[in-house]
Amino acid sequence: MEEHNDKEKQIIESFKQDENMMALVFAQWCINHDLSPEELYTEAYGDASNPVLHEAIALTVPKEEAGEIDTQTLLGVLAMFGNDALAEVVTKHQPKRKDR
Repeated sequence: MEEHNDKEKQIIESFKQDENMMALVFAQWCINHDLSPEELYTEAYGDASNPVLHEAIALTVPKEEAGEIDTQTLLGVLAMFGNDALAEVVTKHQPKRKDR
């Protein structure tokens, strides 16, 4: 029984780490595109009081120091976590491609 609980704890911890990474990718993508992570999150969910989001925002770097995050990559990460509302907002605000 204890082995089952340890495995369950590992799964929960892994999910939390993945959720933190998703939030960081979202927040950094916003920063890279001069968008407010809080505003986009609020547009999607009506409230930006999510502590995971605020922790992620604190870990972002200025866009000049950040690597590029492809919008399709972000949308894929959001889809893995069922963040459809946030993905819709990201799609709405994604920068228009200049090479089309």
